[in-house]
This record gives sequence, structure tokens and C-alpha cells, in this order.
Amino acid sequence: MQVRTRHTPNFGVARLILAPSEPVRSEPGSMVATSYGVAVEQRASAALLKSLTKAGWGADPVPSATYTAPPQGGWVDVAPHLPGDLHVVDLTGAAGGGWCVARSRWLASAATVLLDNAWPGFRSLFGADSGFLVHVGGQGPLVLSCFGALDVITLQAGELVTVDSGHLVGYSDGVQARLRALSQSGPQSIKTGEGLVFDFAGPGEVLTQTRNPRTLASSLHSAGGGSRL
Repeated sequence: MQVRTRHTPNFGVARLILAPSEPVRSEPGSMVATSYGVAVEQRASAALLKSLTKAGWGADPVPSATYTAPPQGGWVDVAPHLPGDLHVVDLTGAAGGGWCVARSRWLASAATVLLDNAWPGFRSLFGADSGFLVHVGGQGPLVLSCFGALDVITLQAGELVTVDSGHLVGYSDGVQARLRALSQSGPQSIKTGEGLVFDFAGPGEVLTQTRNPRTLASSLHSAGGGSRL
């Protein structure tokens, strides 16, 4: 799979170019268009979710849609639900070469890329197998979305930084992470990351976004007088 992006950094769209009969996974509802003949399969059946849970995907597998190119190859255009930049990570399959990314920031990945929300490293963060992050490994392109612009923080060995969970896009495996409450008196949620911040220690990379989706949701809720939009 090859990835070509356009309309970045404000309204990014990723074109996923597929070899003959090659599949690709993406966030449900992200498809803009495909070349003619691309087959689409939504992962939604209860039986399939149950089988994924038994296979080690945890209690809440990452929802996805699978697109498969016809024998002559094809392409799929995908775009995130919120406006902003896109970032492509080329995973090599090397040990320690994976990433932890916010579930809502995963947009698409090659079929050879593995998404695992029961990654053992999450137990030190969440005390459980699931949370608002997913671990990504394997080999191939990984497409991440941002709400707003993307910032890449390159940490040297021992260098520290604190990032609000709502602005986190992802971080490389080599980075050490600690999750804590921003304020002991405010609301907190392991499921969504509300009220939590990360303390990161290098070496490695941390990706952040300049806008917070939870802040947008709160503003829209307030503007609507508490009604659903």
C-alpha cells in the first residue's frame, strides 16, 4: 500500500493506493471515494467481535472497515471526521518499533499493521487491558489524523514533557509514559482520557494536535443549551 496525502494541513485527505486484491483497514465512515470495483466490508457482526475478543483483541476491539482492491488494483480516499492535518508513519516491523496512538486518531493502515488494545504495556497506564489508546505494530503504512495542526516533539534521552491527553496523537515505543490526573478535584475518565495528562520521558517521538476534540464537543453542547446536535 502507498499513501498520498492532499489538502493538508487544514483538511487532509489520504489516498490509499492498493495493489491487486490488496486489503486496507480504515476508521468506519471515513471513506470519501474509491476507484470502481473496490469491495467494502464493515466489521460489525457480534460473532466476529466475539472471535476477536477470544483472539486477544480485548473487550472493546477497534472498529474498522476493510476495503479490498479488485484484481487490477485500485485506490481508496479517506478523510477524518474533524478538520486538520494527517501524518503517515512507516512501520518497519522491527522490535520496539511500534506506536501507541489515541483510538480516535487512527485513520487507516495496511492489512499487515496490527492494532492491539490489550497490549501488556497498557496495564501500567490503565490498570486494565483497555483505555483510550491502541498499540500499533507490524509492518506497513499507518495513517494518523489530527484535529488542527500536527506538532512533533522529539525527546532526547531523559528529556521530559507533559501533554494533555486530549491533545495527544501518539508516541513511539521507546518513550516512557506515566498517566496522572491533572487535578484531583476534576472529572477523570480512563475510557476517554478526560482530566488526565501524560508525563513522557525520552528518547523518542511524541505527536500532538493543536486542538482538543473534547473541548469542541463541550463548546457545542453548551451552545446548544444541552440539547443533542
